[in-house]
Amino acid sequence: MYLARVTGRLVATQRYEPGLEGVRFQWIQPLDEAGQPMGAQLVAAVALDVGPGDFVHFIDGREAALALPDETYVPIDVAVTGFVEQAAVNGRDLAKED
Repeated sequence: MYLARVTGRLVATQRYEPGLEGVRFQWIQPLDEAGQPMGAQLVAAVALDVGPGDFVHFIDGREAALALPDETYVPIDVAVTGFVEQAAVNGRDLAKED
């Protein structure tokens, strides 16, 4: 499980893989343990209702494909699986945007 901030929405007008109908995608920025941006932004399939600015956790690899609500296995690399309400590091709440 990794932490990220949702930075935007992505609209896919064409989808190649059967089983992705109705699956939403979001841009996410992975965060390091201090809450700072780490690496490039990722496109993530979203298993719940999140939007830009939300503090979330995500998974990658095979587990990401299993996180989607449909029973059909779809090969995705990253999935947002939940909200983070509070994460404190050195007294600073990472869930609050700076």
